[in-house]
Amino acid sequence: MPPELPDSAIPEKDFKYAQAGSDQTWAGINEGEEGESIRRYVVANVEVKVVAERVQYFDTNGKLITESLKDYTRKTLAQSFASMDDFLRRWNSAAKKQAVIEELANEGIFFDALAEEISRECDLFDLICHIAWGKPPLTRRERAEQVKKRHYFTRYGEQARRVLEALLDKYADEGVTQIEETQILTVSPFIQFGTPIEIIRAFGDLEHYQQAVQELEQMLYSI
Repeated sequence: MPPELPDSAIPEKDFKYAQAGSDQTWAGINEGEEGESIRRYVVANVEVKVVAERVQYFDTNGKLITESLKDYTRKTLAQSFASMDDFLRRWNSAAKKQAVIEELANEGIFFDALAEEISRECDLFDLICHIAWGKPPLTRRERAEQVKKRHYFTRYGEQARRVLEALLDKYADEGVTQIEETQILTVSPFIQFGTPIEIIRAFGDLEHYQQAVQELEQMLYSI
């Protein structure tokens, strides 16, 4: 569990990352004395503010703590993961990355604030590895292009290959959580490939479709 909650100077408009888990509540944006946006959260009943890359919260003794967003994030991650290998094991073993993202949000990781500070084009995975362990971040587009160079899709039939290529493009635009749910098949550009049932049949059945998505994610994060 993270320290008490901060306010954040991060625009939320059109942001596609998960911003709060079940224990993290978005409390709104206010303007500070110097015109800075103050983003307020409540994590495990503690108010946390993120302002201009700084996190502010009260410790158990009632003392106001102010620290950089990066230091706060490192400290919070260290409570759950002793090393990057620990994190990689959890990330890679998750059937859905959304589960890990929600866990981290519940612990007090503010992905939207991190993306604003580092890059909104980066994968959440890269934000974590960069902040906590100094790993150079890749953009989602860079990860997607690396997968394309491996000619991974040639093992599938034409219809399934087109779907996977579209999923990869959707990942590059919006992130991994967007491609993990079958509801994605009901929106553009997937509707041009047929109904969700027809698309899934191109992979054999739902189990094989989900397996293909998981393998796609494995390729994305093996880079």
